[in-house]
Amino acid sequence: MDGRRRVTYTELLDEADRIASGLAELGVRRHDRVVLHLPNVIEFLSTLIGLFRIGAIPVMALPGHRRDEILHLVRASEAVAYVGPDRLQGFDHRQLAREVRAEAPGLRHIVIAGEAEEHIPLSRLLACTPRDMEPVDASEVALLLLSGGTTGAPKLIPRTHDDYAYNMLACAEATGFGEESVYLAANPVPHNAALGCPGVLGALLVGGKAVLAANPSPGLVFPLIEKEGVTHTALVPALALLWADQALGDPVDMSGMTIQVGSSKFGPNAAERVSKNLGCRIMNVFGTAEGLITHTRLDDPQDVVFGTEGRPLSPDDEIRIVDADDHEVAPGTTGELLTRGPYTIRGYFAGPEANRRAFTTDGFYRTGDLARTTGDGNIVIEGRLKDIIHHLGEKVSAEEVESHVLTHPLVRDAAVVGVPDEERDERLCVFVVLTAGTDAGALSLRAVREHIRVRGLATYKLPDDLVVVPDFPRTPVGKIDKKLLREERTR
Repeated sequence: MDGRRRVTYTELLDEADRIASGLAELGVRRHDRVVLHLPNVIEFLSTLIGLFRIGAIPVMALPGHRRDEILHLVRASEAVAYVGPDRLQGFDHRQLAREVRAEAPGLRHIVIAGEAEEHIPLSRLLACTPRDMEPVDASEVALLLLSGGTTGAPKLIPRTHDDYAYNMLACAEATGFGEESVYLAANPVPHNAALGCPGVLGALLVGGKAVLAANPSPGLVFPLIEKEGVTHTALVPALALLWADQALGDPVDMSGMTIQVGSSKFGPNAAERVSKNLGCRIMNVFGTAEGLITHTRLDDPQDVVFGTEGRPLSPDDEIRIVDADDHEVAPGTTGELLTRGPYTIRGYFAGPEANRRAFTTDGFYRTGDLARTTGDGNIVIEGRLKDIIHHLGEKVSAEEVESHVLTHPLVRDAAVVGVPDEERDERLCVFVVLTAGTDAGALSLRAVREHIRVRGLATYKLPDDLVVVPDFPRTPVGKIDKKLLREERTR
């Protein structure tokens, strides 16, 4: 259910078959890419499964994405179709689709859930008669997830039907999710965690129930948890803390719930606070959309749950922690986390240059995260090599935001850093050097936010703070010293 309606398994599959037939009538074929830009509604699932049925490949766009991101996804995937809502939270996705198609003419079909105007209404596809579908090879690409976008625009992550099915089933087993369980998708379902770890797809795969929340606010989800008997969900640390604080004045029974917390560092103090206030079981999780998942176990002692990111999901996951020269470090020493395993990708979609940077010659994926192992084999994430900021539950590339800020006529140079903030994971702080002769008070945070917003950047990438400086501190090799900027901001 999604707050508007409930469907059974039979009804969901019938809806998916009708959408599959409608897409096939439009000319969408096996291996065609389709950008899926729907929020947490049942139509997201029925369209996703419909695409699976015809062997087309959905590209998982996030609800907060705007023109800039969607245009990149369409171009990078060479998508032939886009499926989105009419309006969402006051934003008109039909106009977004018009603008994208004007710059990417290979986008042949625009399907809109709701008032479609000149576009194709999703209701037309739902009116189609289901047809027989050719079986899909389980080793083929099922969907394209999105990377955190460490060098600007996100890379496309190809997950196959068989590797993603393993991902879902193994996560369901690890979390104790079965036929009597109820999964709450509090975060957007295109995210890997809410989609397949075990997520809504894992819930359906094992015969459980999936509940899609329009947003993760306590006022909405707390009643859902009690009404629907929710047993499992996944949250980012900032949301987990928000729920924990809200529960003090608005008690909710979560004693039967397991909450996976991940996406950014979930420290011992925060984990203890959430566990105490919500009365739930906590699983501390580290995961990548590229594959590897590590997690604490349900029977782990408290110090392991609160102080580590646990052990790999699969016994066949291979882990290496290396120094800058790719030499393995001693146990307990911090280094970069590398991995290879049965559900970790071997390369990005159409990304040969990215693959040369992201994978070793023997196929290990470079996560870009700094980690160490404990004496009992658990992994502790210590930080990251990549210039990524965890903001409002999303991963934001500092380089991408900088590139947009630099287009402002008053800005000569820009540097974006993340500053610790429990409510936002990190505050997104932009430092700017203004053009010669410009008064320091001439540029406001509001002006910067509006400038990059109208350029089509997602709202979760808008900065929280603006600091005007005469110049940037530099490292010995001439790079902007972001560590020093971050330290200055946290004093």
